Amino acid sequence: MTRALPSGLAVLPDGFFAREAPAVARALIGVRLLVNGVGGRVVETEAYDAGDPASHSYRGPTPRNAPMFGPPGHAYVYRIYGLHWCLNMVCSAGPPGGAVLIRAIEPLDGVETMRQRRRSPDPRLLCGGPGRLAQALGVDATLNGACLDTSPFELFDRVGEPIVECGRRVGIRTAIDTPWRFWLEGSPFLSRPAS
Repeated sequence: MTRALPSGLAVLPDGFFAREAPAVARALIGVRLLVNGVGGRVVETEAYDAGDPASHSYRGPTPRNAPMFGPPGHAYVYRIYGLHWCLNMVCSAGPPGGAVLIRAIEPLDGVETMRQRRRSPDPRLLCGGPGRLAQALGVDATLNGACLDTSPFELFDRVGEPIVECGRRVGIRTAIDTPWRFWLEGSPFLSRPAS
């Protein structure tokens, strides 16, 4: 059941993450994502599932990807290149192993905190890219496996129906032609130009 909030926003409906990863990735565009009150509107995502050779879940469960095989609606946080944390949201409408990488948000809430964490005054460089986004929102390994409908996370349903485009995923070497990258049309906050 969706609960109305004083600001006119509503929490995500029950079962939001109990769908296939591409459907969730598309539906997350326009959703307001906050971590300890810092965040903004999701403008770019990528979907991955267990049948996808580019997915961490492709070869089955490991200690690293264990949250991907757990219940939908939890965070999967991992480090890339030994430097940057990435925030994923676990989803599944069937076999486990699906998740959505949050690639970019439009910074709206706690922008000054983001600027301090990122040491950047340019709003386009605060959350444009999964590593930047995690740093700006204070996401790290302590949130791996955390439930997305409890503190420190807050997710609010999108207002209206955004125009969502899709295309090839970026930053991967396998299955690059799978059109599971989704973005808000015309957003200046994307991690990379629309393609």
